[in-house]
Amino acid sequence: MKGRIRSIFDKLEVAPDALILANGLDTHLDQSFFYVFDVPSGLFESSFVVAHADGKADIIAGPLEEESARRAARDDPDVTIHAPSTKAEREELLLKLAPKSGTVALNYPELTHELYRLLDKVLVGSTFIDASEAIRRARVVKDKREIERLQQAGAIASKVAKEIPSILKTGMTEVEVAAEIEYRMMRGGASGRSFSTIVGFGPNSAEPHYSPQGVKLAPGMSIVCDFGAFYQRYASDITRSFRFGPADPELKHVHETVQAAQNAALDLVKAGAAGRDVHMAAQKVIDASPFKGRFIHGLGHSIGLAVHDGWGMGPSSEGRLLTGMAVTIEPGIYLPGKGGVRIEDDVLVTEKGYKFLTDAPREYLEVAA
Repeated sequence: MKGRIRSIFDKLEVAPDALILANGLDTHLDQSFFYVFDVPSGLFESSFVVAHADGKADIIAGPLEEESARRAARDDPDVTIHAPSTKAEREELLLKLAPKSGTVALNYPELTHELYRLLDKVLVGSTFIDASEAIRRARVVKDKREIERLQQAGAIASKVAKEIPSILKTGMTEVEVAAEIEYRMMRGGASGRSFSTIVGFGPNSAEPHYSPQGVKLAPGMSIVCDFGAFYQRYASDITRSFRFGPADPELKHVHETVQAAQNAALDLVKAGAAGRDVHMAAQKVIDASPFKGRFIHGLGHSIGLAVHDGWGMGPSSEGRLLTGMAVTIEPGIYLPGKGGVRIEDDVLVTEKGYKFLTDAPREYLEVAA
């Protein structure tokens, strides 16, 4: 993990004596902990990474994950595992491993107030600085191992997306479809869902962040399914939209417009492209249609250890795409009271373009009721 640690240190404006990443209790786990310490299993609650400018790291883990930590570090000479059995021993280790009265970088957005108070108490005289921007910039560009995991996460979700038409039956509830999607992802090798699965029928498909309920599927409904898989901590995020039963010319037009918008955005995706320009390429297609104003969110976001991994593309976005970034491209059109369409894919940015990480069909599809 030396390269990842050095990448963070290189991006810090002030050179610290150490970087400390701290996990609270689930769900207050800092995913950057797992960026620096690449361990596939375990929660690592109340654990710490003390990373140093030379790329070496000390891991303070609890007894519940000690074996997982030692396995992960077995072939890495730059990682040392410590497994204190008491809180007092943990604090002694922090004092021993961190610089005395030095500068310590912390990931402020992911640090709980309780853990900040602990570090402030133990590291008396230390000056704390915020490393979050440097961490974000390091994490947004993926290395070879990360790309392999994103590809696998995308393949798992894509396979399930291709199976959705065969799942849909009259009378199924939104919750039942969501459960079937998650079950199939787990059977396909996922370690879990990467976020709460969205399944919306009919008018509910016009709400982008809808939570599935007991609504039953009936002929004439449009369907939006937005879901993703975790594979060895790395996420995928895919959305596919369908029509169940009789066609609706307006919603077919919506689907074709969204697909055209996605294609227009993809045409601009490559290293150096401004995120705002990629968003606007999709928005211009939608604004030139009868559905102007119904694209109500940003075009996409970076993806990695978190499904929203620190950067996004919207009309006011700053920053440019970089080689090795993984991002979603997800335009949508939403007609309140009637239905919506969103098409979302994960892509890896390359020097001259992109590679799909998800590959399920995107075309308009009417599923027989």
